[in-house]
Amino acid sequence: MIKAILVFNNHGKPRLTKFYQYFTEDMQQQIIKETFQLVSKRDDNVCNFLEGGSLIGGSDYKLIYRHYATLYFVFCVDSSESELGILDLIQVFVETLDKCFENVCELDLIFHVDKVHYILNELVMGGMVLETNMTEILSRIQEQNKLEKQESGLAAARAVSAVKNINIPAGFKDMKLPDLPQAIKELKF
Repeated sequence: MIKAILVFNNHGKPRLTKFYQYFTEDMQQQIIKETFQLVSKRDDNVCNFLEGGSLIGGSDYKLIYRHYATLYFVFCVDSSESELGILDLIQVFVETLDKCFENVCELDLIFHVDKVHYILNELVMGGMVLETNMTEILSRIQEQNKLEKQESGLAAARAVSAVKNINIPAGFKDMKLPDLPQAIKELKF
């Protein structure tokens, strides 16, 4: 089972955190800090699995990670998860983000956090892997985007309708604004 998904930059700043097991806020911050220290010290030529450290459960838990450009994608899992399966899941997650944001970068994770969480929830829910087929995930995201566009169109139509139905007193309706160039000429500086 997946216990946590952490994405942080090369400086240890968290860009995405999702915990599937309850930890206090202080404990979450300690886990992020310890995880970054464990993962960032490793060379690029070593394997991408290591024991979870003391905070997230010790030897029964593993950290499985991938380092892409300026971001570390870390999945904290228990011993029942396959290391290679999780590495593949990380790859699917990153490729899906890449397709949705066209060359995903750290700023996409910061400014589109709701969409990133939606994508993550299509892959993993409650610590269990739901979907690994990128085509299926992308079709769900496209459906969600269509719904959002429909809702924004309805909201705009409601706003226009509300403006049309405003009761404006007759005196204001007939009021004419002064001719702007003439008004400027009349001003004396």
